[in-house]
Amino acid sequence: MAHGTLMIVRGTSGAIEAGESSPPLRRRRVPSAVRVSLITVGWLIVAVLGLVALLRLVAWDSVEPLIVLNALTFVVYLPAWVVAAAALITRRWWLAAAAALIVAAQLVFVMPELSAAAPVPAWAGHAPSVRVFDANVDKSFQFQPGYVRAIEQDHPDLVTLEELTPPALRSMTAAGVLASFPYRCAAPAFGADGFLIASRLRLTGCQVQIEIWNGDVWTPYMVEATLWTSAGPVTLRVVHTLAPFPASWREWTGALADVGRSVRASGTNAMLMVGDFNATWGNKGFAAILHDGLTDGAAARGKAIGMTWPNGAVVPPFIRIDHVLTGARLAVTGIATGPGFGSDHRYLVATVAIRTRAPR
Repeated sequence: MAHGTLMIVRGTSGAIEAGESSPPLRRRRVPSAVRVSLITVGWLIVAVLGLVALLRLVAWDSVEPLIVLNALTFVVYLPAWVVAAAALITRRWWLAAAAALIVAAQLVFVMPELSAAAPVPAWAGHAPSVRVFDANVDKSFQFQPGYVRAIEQDHPDLVTLEELTPPALRSMTAAGVLASFPYRCAAPAFGADGFLIASRLRLTGCQVQIEIWNGDVWTPYMVEATLWTSAGPVTLRVVHTLAPFPASWREWTGALADVGRSVRASGTNAMLMVGDFNATWGNKGFAAILHDGLTDGAAARGKAIGMTWPNGAVVPPFIRIDHVLTGARLAVTGIATGPGFGSDHRYLVATVAIRTRAPR
């Protein structure tokens, strides 16, 4: 007599008869409340960053918060990248499309800076050059030994300092680091207003430019001088604008505008402009200076993301507000940042070639 066969499968859950399938595994789903919250946050990020991008187009740097956000163009839109990726993974197509528009806007904003990289001009290979050391020393009461060592090692022809105080200048002099720089233009000050230019090359016509605010508040924002090189005179400008904080953003706007007027009045052909602009390519006033004919040395050498601030913080530097700009007869052939010593800025070291003026 034929008998049916019973198949026993031993396992943790007991026996399963032949011909029966095991119950399907349940998908672990994100609770609906959490899912809705994440989608809401995503849309909120897109809405806020979309407004920031729109205001960048229609109200560029018109108020203080926009100035800061525009200066941070490289980082402020990064949350949109995260939202776009998450929305694509979860198939939230409308959210993904909206976030992608923000990403596209950021790329449009930063592309001029990223695409500014170019080969060093052919003439620079055999032209005279000047090595520049620029640092914001952050109101220190002592010129830090690290800067002394850096200057001695880099052997610059030109040292430009911002936020130099009288005690720091005395400390610098006592350290002997100025002994090989016979030409100096010193304008130290307590607070953030001090400057120093120290040069191995002849320096003339030193003049501190001061911005008058509200009739009685004055702020030095730039030092003008002429640097005499073997390739001819170079118009030198050392810039330090106040940070665009709520109490000083109008001064910052006015100072950048004054720098722009100086560029247009002097011409950019043989101009070297360095310093802490407290501004980036994302800021209207700085973009105007570049539009007037100056070249950003770091961007030209493919180092647009060589950030200079903040230095020594928990987070790495995420904004480039210290710059070396050159006119048509000058070109940065090399540029690097170094760690600031007791300062929230990294310092800059650049080699600048100067094209000899053709005889008439």
